Amino acid sequence: MKPKILVTSAAGNTGFPVAKQLLEKGHEVRAFVHRPSGRAEQLRKAGAEIFTGNMLDIRDVRRALAGVQRAYYAAPVAPNHLHTGVIFAAAANEARLETVTKMTQWFSQPVHPSFYTREHWLTDEVMAWMPNVDVVTINPSIFADFYFYLLAPIAQLGMFAMPLGDSLNAPPSKEDMARVAVGTLADPAAHVGKYLRPTGPALLSPTDMAEIFSKVFERRVKYMNVSHNMFLKAATALGLPPFAISQARFYNEEHQRGAPALNAPNDVVREVGGREPEDFETIARRYKAERPEAVQSFGNKLRALAFFARMVLTPTPDMERYERGQNHAAIENPAYSMETREWLASHEPQAAIGPRAKVGSAPLQASA
Repeated sequence: MKPKILVTSAAGNTGFPVAKQLLEKGHEVRAFVHRPSGRAEQLRKAGAEIFTGNMLDIRDVRRALAGVQRAYYAAPVAPNHLHTGVIFAAAANEARLETVTKMTQWFSQPVHPSFYTREHWLTDEVMAWMPNVDVVTINPSIFADFYFYLLAPIAQLGMFAMPLGDSLNAPPSKEDMARVAVGTLADPAAHVGKYLRPTGPALLSPTDMAEIFSKVFERRVKYMNVSHNMFLKAATALGLPPFAISQARFYNEEHQRGAPALNAPNDVVREVGGREPEDFETIARRYKAERPEAVQSFGNKLRALAFFARMVLTPTPDMERYERGQNHAAIENPAYSMETREWLASHEPQAAIGPRAKVGSAPLQASA
């Protein structure tokens, strides 16, 4: 009999495809969602048990884990990431789950400039302390969804504007990250204690991506290496949450510094997810088919022009002031990943699949 699996953030970017793929494979799925939504309804119709609750309330998490054998853990992008992770770890350990597959970050390390990334590292540490539960970690770098936030200007105006320099990445799709997670949930024994970093099939520069956009949208798309401040203005005009904007600026800097290109591409999607990774053109064509703002029309072009005007008129947000106002934990002399000897040592390319040393701790060993 197949185990029952809890999927947290089941309406989210990776939780939703994880839940769908598990259901397709015949697993019994309990989908943890924060509120009713269209995605939750899709999962219910596909056979999932919907659990609506608050991941910050351990009573809800305990109820969600009752009768469950395995779990996929991915917390929303929010300033309470560590709090959520500790609650889940405590409840999962109480429930004596067989395994937890958790989502972290490729940049995770203890002295990162991003408060959110440091909390990812702390959550990784806490999860590793669970005495009753085995853990598998998925740690992708910047994934493909990131490049589609400003899809309307790409599709309607031919403008792919991001502060990425000429750096490289091999971005995986949400679907491929889900395939890797599902592979570890369906058959965890070979993956316990490991950090698995899914990538796309090829390293691409932003100019390469612009050429693919040009092919997919059948129009010239030009990459524009804009300033960090212009990105902040665009993200604000787009209506992204201030916390997400405040952290994204650090990941743009990581991109420029080359961290996403280290140890990429690799075979994790094929070896754990069971198929070749999707290339960027395939991903772009799916966004074109699914996202209404990608449809080239006079109305969509007017909306894209209106967004561009709104972006230009938007004041540059003061992210440092925002973070001080939110009392985000601050440290002196933070360091980006490629500046950190311990991070580099623990992200050596010798084993994309396998136990690796966690930054600041002894190497993990795979369980028998």
